Amino acid sequence: MDDKKYRIENKTKDVKLHTARAIGGATFLGGPLAAGYLIRENFNALGKRSEGQLSLIIGIVATILLFSGIFITPNSIMDKIPRQIIPLIYTGIIYGIVEWKQGDVLKAHQNNGQLFFSGWRSAGVGLVALLIISAGIFTYAYLESNNPVYTIYDEKIAEFSKNEMESLTFYDNIAIMGESDLLKELNYNVLPKWDKNIELIQELNSLEGLPSDLLTQNEKLLSYSKSRLEVFQLLKKSIIENTNKYDSQIQFLNLQIENKLDELN
Repeated sequence: MDDKKYRIENKTKDVKLHTARAIGGATFLGGPLAAGYLIRENFNALGKRSEGQLSLIIGIVATILLFSGIFITPNSIMDKIPRQIIPLIYTGIIYGIVEWKQGDVLKAHQNNGQLFFSGWRSAGVGLVALLIISAGIFTYAYLESNNPVYTIYDEKIAEFSKNEMESLTFYDNIAIMGESDLLKELNYNVLPKWDKNIELIQELNSLEGLPSDLLTQNEKLLSYSKSRLEVFQLLKKSIIENTNKYDSQIQFLNLQIENKLDELN
C-alpha cells in the first residue's frame, strides 16, 4: 500500500514544471497568451497533450477577446479604469484556474523535491507573449490609421466645427444689428448651418466600421446640435414676437448646452 502511494505521489519524478506563481507572473506580463503556453507545457510534461493543446487555444482566444473588448470600449470609460486593474483581474483568474487544474500535482511535485523551471524562464515566456501582443496591437493601429473612414470622419467634423463657429458669431451681432438683419442672419446663415450639422452627424452615423467611441461622440454631438438649433429657433420667435417670454426656455437650453460641451471635452 505504501509503495502504491509512493508511486502516485512521485509520478512527476522525471519532469520539470512551471509553478502557479511563475505562471501568474508571466500572465501579468504577457496576458492569457503567456498563461496558455505555460499551462500547455505543464500538461505536455504530464502526458496530457490534448489538454495542453486546448489550453493554448483558449489562451489565444482569450487574448483576442480581451483586447477586442478593450478596443471597442469607449475611451471615456477606459480612462476611468486604473491601468493595473485589468492585468490583476485576468492574472487572478488564471492563477485560480492553474490551482484548480494543476494545483494538486504541483504541490506533490514540490513536496517530493522535484525540479521546477526557473521563474526567469516563465518571465521570458511572458515577455515574448507581450512582444507578440504589442506587435499585433501596432499592426492593428497602423491598419486602422489608414482606414478611409477616419479621413471621411475628420472632414465632416471639420465642416461641423466651421459651421458652429460661424453660427455663433450671431451673438456678437445682436448688439450691432437691427431686428430685420438679425432675422436674415438667422434664416440664411445660422439656422441652415445647424440643420446641416445635424445632417452631417447623421451621415457619420451611417459610416461602416466606425469605432464605438466615435459613435458615442456622435450621439452627444447630435444632442448638442439639436439644442443649439432649438435655442436659435426660440431667439427667432423672440425677435418676431418682440417678447421675452422664451427667456427661461433659452436659459435652460443654454445650461444643457454647457453640460453637453463638458461631456464632449
